[in-house]
Amino acid sequence: MFNIPEQLVAANKSNLDTVIGITAATLQAAERLFDLQLSAAKTSLADNTTNAKALIAAKDAQEVMALQSTIAEPVFEKALGFSRSLYEVASETQAEITKLFEEHAAEFNKAVASSLDKVVKTAPVGSDFAVAAVKSAMAAANTVYGNMSKTAKQVAELTEAGVAAATSQARHGKKKTA
Repeated sequence: MFNIPEQLVAANKSNLDTVIGITAATLQAAERLFDLQLSAAKTSLADNTTNAKALIAAKDAQEVMALQSTIAEPVFEKALGFSRSLYEVASETQAEITKLFEEHAAEFNKAVASSLDKVVKTAPVGSDFAVAAVKSAMAAANTVYGNMSKTAKQVAELTEAGVAAATSQARHGKKKTA
């Protein structure tokens, strides 16, 4: 009979847990996006109906022009709010998936380090060089992953700052033209 090593079972369980976590996060984000879009569609329909009725009831061109300017601002604000909400969902989902990957990578590194320690104890004389090379490669890979993770977080922070600045600038520009 073939016995599956405990480490392999644990690794497969960990991989499955990570995939389930990523799938759950993705489905939750899809659900939030659907709810957001449905809400925006309902609001848009109600607003457009109200605005169309008001425009139809206008008695002259001046009243139509006045209505158009009062209609435009709330539409612009709602579009900005919708964009911010979309960005928020994407940002939170990305952070959650990144966290899952980081946790999985940490578990994987612990398992590999543990396996290497066991190999070192039972390795023949002279294999120290090979084990040291594997440990060095793992350390380098962890450093690269850490740098990539830091860079991704910095890009996310810069993007968030850019979105906030663009939103602020758009609001100020809209107020100046009003």
